[in-house]
Order: sequence, then structure tokens, then C-alpha cells
Amino acid sequence: MMYPAGPASGDSPEGFPEQPRIQPQIGNGTAQTLDAFFTCRKNALLAKSSSPQVEGNFAMAPRGPDQEECEGLLQQWREEGWNQALSTASEGPLADKGLAESSLALLMDNSGEPDAASEDKWSSRQLSDLRAAENLEQPFPEVQGEEPLAEVEGPLWAAVPVQTGPQYADCAVLPMGAMAAEQWEEDPAMVAWSIAPEPMPQEETSMWPFEGLEQLQPPPMEIPYHEILWREWEDFSTQPDAQGLEAGDGPQFQFTLMSYNILAQDLMQQSSELYLHCHPDILNWNYRFANLMQEFQHWDPDILCLQEVQEDHYWEQLEPSLRMMGFTCFYKRRTGCKTDGCAVCYKPTRFRLLCASPVEYFRPGLELLNRDNVGLVLLLQPLVPEGLGQVSVAPLCVANTHVLYNPRRGDVKLAQMAILLAEVDKVARLSDGSHCPIILCGDLNSVPDSPLYNFIRDGELQYNGMPAWKVSGQEDFSHQLYQRKLQAPLWPSSLGITDCCQYVTSCHPKRSERRKYGRDFLLRFRFCNIACQRPVGLVLMEGVTDTKPDRPAGWAESIFEEEISELEPVFSRSIGSIQHCLHLTSVYTHFLPQHGRPEVTTMPLGLGMTVDYIFFSAESCENENRTDHRLDRDGTLKLLGRLSLLSEEILWAANGLPNPFYSSDHLCLLASFGMEVTAP
Repeated sequence: MMYPAGPASGDSPEGFPEQPRIQPQIGNGTAQTLDAFFTCRKNALLAKSSSPQVEGNFAMAPRGPDQEECEGLLQQWREEGWNQALSTASEGPLADKGLAESSLALLMDNSGEPDAASEDKWSSRQLSDLRAAENLEQPFPEVQGEEPLAEVEGPLWAAVPVQTGPQYADCAVLPMGAMAAEQWEEDPAMVAWSIAPEPMPQEETSMWPFEGLEQLQPPPMEIPYHEILWREWEDFSTQPDAQGLEAGDGPQFQFTLMSYNILAQDLMQQSSELYLHCHPDILNWNYRFANLMQEFQHWDPDILCLQEVQEDHYWEQLEPSLRMMGFTCFYKRRTGCKTDGCAVCYKPTRFRLLCASPVEYFRPGLELLNRDNVGLVLLLQPLVPEGLGQVSVAPLCVANTHVLYNPRRGDVKLAQMAILLAEVDKVARLSDGSHCPIILCGDLNSVPDSPLYNFIRDGELQYNGMPAWKVSGQEDFSHQLYQRKLQAPLWPSSLGITDCCQYVTSCHPKRSERRKYGRDFLLRFRFCNIACQRPVGLVLMEGVTDTKPDRPAGWAESIFEEEISELEPVFSRSIGSIQHCLHLTSVYTHFLPQHGRPEVTTMPLGLGMTVDYIFFSAESCENENRTDHRLDRDGTLKLLGRLSLLSEEILWAANGLPNPFYSSDHLCLLASFGMEVTAP
């Protein structure tokens, strides 16, 4: 049984906020007596307590004072005119008398047999009430000469939590009697409590899902997730580009592309500590799968790039469902014993597959490339509607990847990105040496304006001596004594990739035809330099080996050497820098001007950041007025629109990610593009 804490003003024990005194219409004498009683009772309880009784905002008074303390308190009440105060209070309403008696009964314990010689009828009544409070099954004994109080039926007080300000402490209260309950309810110190409601049927009673809490609270009201997490579509189709031309001037082949890290179920279970804020039901795969499919159907992209796709879920559920939606899917599982990978899906009614190249970043024997991350590169041919006549559209290269997460290993991230860019360069390279339109998307585990991001965006990075953790910008490890630093060359030549992120074989000139070893070809070596030199140890024979051949006019001295030099590859290594020539720019600006906040694509441990991107190829141009900033003008690939992202504050309002509305710990990225249609 818990008792109300009611110390006098200015004398509150530690842990109790100062509360107004409870004086329900019983006169000045009674009020002073109650103050004296509370003070004496508090001092006695604190002196007898052997352990801390106050924990936070909850406290329980110790029980069972000995007989001497009770007698001392009773004697003090008599000396201060307690009988007179009670007689004065008895002239008032019945509620005042009942409240005074109930207060005394609640604030006293009976630890032994009462001494009849030193107790009057009022003290006997209080001790009897105390015994009844400890054992509610026994009725209150009637005092001789006193008429028992009329028992009024009414609800008992119960602890029902109500929203209240922090200035009021919560404590368990159980006043006896309905009339006393009405008086206590009016007191502002008890505004956090109310009369217990009528019991509800068990199937309708809402249960608090968390165990171990000392104070039960009703579950929060349903959050309107669709209103909080509403994302606007930003249309750029009518906005002029850097040269003042509108995006929709000529015929275009328009399509949409979505990039989405859907959170593999295995990875979520392996890192369950990251999702303690989520209700277990919304983490169930069946719930998440239905939500993801609904999201795919709602946005209906033409190309879908997915990361963290669990292999068994892909073959059993995702691929069949996406095939029914009209997609053709390609999947690449991570190497080693990993169970997830990347997938690229496209609609065959819009594109025709030219080639598909899976990319593995793992290289046996290389410590720099011993991770199991993968990528996937597709070359798609857009299908132009027949109504446009004899027109053509350039192929489209789509690359999807999930780069290593480890924020300390920026060297691994750069090497993985170099391999992907080399594969994109090979797949997207046209016969004239240029590149077709390119879209590179995925989870790059790097924040905006980090060295890795700037390398993709600007096409160059000076890395020599850079701390490895700084490459991705995910975390700051500058305080650590030992820091891994990048050294040149970043990867060995045996990888077969140049510092320009191209395969070595791509640097060789293409041979027009196979070399033919005929008579004419062999006669070309008759008067070359090596043929006109006398070999060492050659036996001198008159008329045979004693003369030097005369080279006829018009014969080159080193024909063979000139041709061999043309076939040698150019594979020079730069000192501490890497480049690429794909001219990529980001779909998103990574800032929300209407909110004044940065964009967020994920929220690990409640910290919002951007790690997911859609890059697309754009022609670079210089601004005449501001030459220090690089601008990008859409080339054959034009950005027509994008789905806006959210800020960290908005996601916090929806309890982060995942939530009942978005079933991944990442937000999806969606963009619309247009490709120029040209006549043959």
C-alpha cells in the first residue's frame, strides 16, 4: 500500500516537487494540526528509514512505526488542542470529518497492541481504521458511543495516468470513500490522477506493449504517416537549362528510374540493436514485402535498381512479383557467404537488353580488395514508339552498386568505385571513343561533399596522404592516434586498371586486320638495321659473309620497330591522383531550401544522412561570370523531375526508419529523364 506524500511547504524531501497543501474546508485549527502532523510524521519516517526511499519522482513511505512513536504523536496532538480542532471540524459537513479520519488512517500504522490507558476514543478509532486499511477484508470496528459513518457507494481512487506537466510528481493514492475522493480530485496537486474508469472487456482493453515500466501509459494515438512523410514531385520539364533552352523543345524518350536500398532481412536481424525503436510487427518480412511492393506499384518506374536484396526473397517473392508487374530482372549476389546482393529490373516494353555485366570487387590475394561487395552494369536500348517514324535513340548504360560500409576504409571504397567506373567505361564506350548516356546509382556509403562524392562529381581526386576515414565522411576519426593514410599508387598495376579508371586493354589501339605473314611482308625485313649488322661470331666466307648489303633508296631503316612501338600500351601511373571522364552529376542537391535543412536518405541510430545517390551523365560547361564553379548542362540525357527527399526532423516525427509507412531504413530515390531522339 502506498501513501500520499504531503510535507509542509518549504520542507519537501529530496525527489518530491513542492506541492500545495491539501486543506479541504476544515478550518484554520485543523489545517495547522495537519501541518504539524505531516511534519512530525515525515521526521519520524525519515529517521527510521535505513535505505533511500526516494527514487526519481516515485517514493514510498516506510511502514510500521513502533508503539512509542505512536504514543508520542498522540500526546503531541492532545497538547496542541487536537480534540478541540476535531470537535470544530465535526460541526462542518460530513465530508470534512470523513476526510480528517481517512487522512489519519492512511498516515498511521499499527505495529503492536494499543495501550488502553493512554488512548482516548479518538486514538482508538484511528488505530482501528489503520488496521482496517491494512486488511480491507475486515470491517471497521464500531467505537462505543459513536455512530458509524454512513457508507457511500462510489468508485475508489486508482492510479490512472493522465498527461500532466513536469511540475507535479506522480505517486500512488488510494483515499477511502467517495466523498473524500471528490475533495482530493479538486486539489491541483493531484491533477495527474482521476477516478478509475469502468472496466472494459478484455478483448477491447489496449495493453502497453513494453514490460518493466513502473508507470503504465496508454499507447500513443495513431500517427498520420501519410501526412508527415508526404513527398512532393519536383517537375523540371519546363525549366530552362544552363543555356536557356527548355527541356521539352524536341521529341524525347522519357522514362523513370528508382534506386532503393530495401534492407535485407538477414542484415536487419544481425544488427537488431539498430531497430529497437521499431515495433516488431513492422519489422516482419511479410509486412515489409507488402509495403515495398505497394511502393513499387505506386511509383511504377521503368527501371528499378535495388540494393540489399536477399537472395531467397528475390527468387521466391520479389522476382515473381516484379515479373507479374512487367519487369525483367537481373540479380547479382555478393561474393563469399553473403546472402544479399543487387538487382536491376527494367520493363521490356520500354527497353531492349544489349548486354549485362556483373561486377565483383573481390580480388584474391589483394588486401585492398578482399571485400564481397558487388555491382551490376546493364546496357539498354530504348524502344521508340512506332508513331515517331524512323528515329533512333542512343543506348543507355545503367550501373547499380552497394559500396563497402566501413567508414574507416576509404581506400577500399575508392578501389571499388574505380573498378565500377572502369566497367562502365567499357560498356558505355561507343565506336568513336565517346560514351553513351550513363546513370550510376546505389548506396555509396559516402556523404555529400566528401572526397569520394567529389571524385564522382568532378572526375578527379588528389588522394596521396589523405586519411582513409576522410574519404567517405561518414564519421570523424581525427581524434585517434593511429590513422590509416592513402599512399600512391592506390592499387597495384596487376589489377589492370589505370589511374583514369579504365581497363588497360581499353588503351590499346584496335588492329584493323590480322597481320599476314606473306612474301611481301617478309621482304620488308631484308634491309632493316638488324639485317645489315654483322652477327657476332659469324664465320667469314669470301663472297658470302664478307660484304655488307647496301640499303636501296626509299627503304626505311626501322620499319618493324616503328610498328611495334605503335602496339605498345600506354599505361603510365600518376602520382597520388585518380581521374575519370564520364562527366557525372547528381540528381539531388542534398539540401531542402523550403525547410532550410539537408536532405536525408537514411537514419542509422537516429542520425540522418545522405548515402544514396543517382548520378547521370551531363556535359560540363563553364559559366562566363563564375569560372570558379563547374556547371553541368544536360547532354543527351535530361533531368525532367525527381521525388523530393525529407529532412531529419520530419523523419524523427515519424519515429525514424523503418516505420509503418516506409519499410526500409532508407528512402527510395526516383527521377525522370528524357533522351534526345534523332533522325538517322
